[in-house]
Amino acid sequence: MQTTQSSYYWVGSDEPFVDTKQIDQIGRVTLGRFGGCSRSGQYKNEDGAAILIGDDWEMTVVLDAHKTADSAALVLEQLAQHESRIRDDLDAPLTEAFRRIETTMLDLFQDPDFLAACATLQGETACLIAVRKGRFIWWFSVGDVVLYLFHPELMNMGQAALNQRQFYEWIGRANTFALPVPSYARGIRELRQGENQLFVTTDGLLECPGTPYVEAMQIDKALQSGGVEELFATIEALGVRDSTTVVTWRVTIEEHATRPSDT
Repeated sequence: MQTTQSSYYWVGSDEPFVDTKQIDQIGRVTLGRFGGCSRSGQYKNEDGAAILIGDDWEMTVVLDAHKTADSAALVLEQLAQHESRIRDDLDAPLTEAFRRIETTMLDLFQDPDFLAACATLQGETACLIAVRKGRFIWWFSVGDVVLYLFHPELMNMGQAALNQRQFYEWIGRANTFALPVPSYARGIRELRQGENQLFVTTDGLLECPGTPYVEAMQIDKALQSGGVEELFATIEALGVRDSTTVVTWRVTIEEHATRPSDT
């Protein structure tokens, strides 16, 4: 679709990557795509992704569409058409940026022309938008794409997933933004001091036969030992049918993170 030095848009109907593991570095972000195994019956890819990078922020978008990839393509087109507004939002001071980007996303997904276009589609898509700016991560989640934050302090507490999968939220023909009140999740989390790894995945990775990565600890272990290559090699060997799209990047935080007060 569109590639520049700091922006990248992709939809699986253009490049399905069936039987192909494609791992690319887009600036500071790693994008991995595996369209699934034809021997298991796969013949198409309905995922999508976008990566935008600024001086002090990264924005990643991962989509998992159903029936066709048309809904993923429409969301990406809407974001691309308004990229200048998005960049203005995220270039704003940290105290304003997340409020502004959430307002923009709601405006774009509830725009009457966009909703009318959605109503003509075949199928719908889940969508997770994640923005890292400064020492914070903000996310906007519709459906069942998952965002993880891997850091030793959090993993020791059994905490990794930042959002919960929702199975009846979409953008497209079935559209929870056409409701009187839109249905979505959003959140903000402070990153921890040291190295933080952010990781977003569609459900092909989580629902692979044999469920090698159903637990966050298993994903973290694979990323530490062999990266996205190891994740994809494992699910290919197990004959995964569903396509898998992941984005991941590391952020090192120098500042001290919030801790309990002395007792």
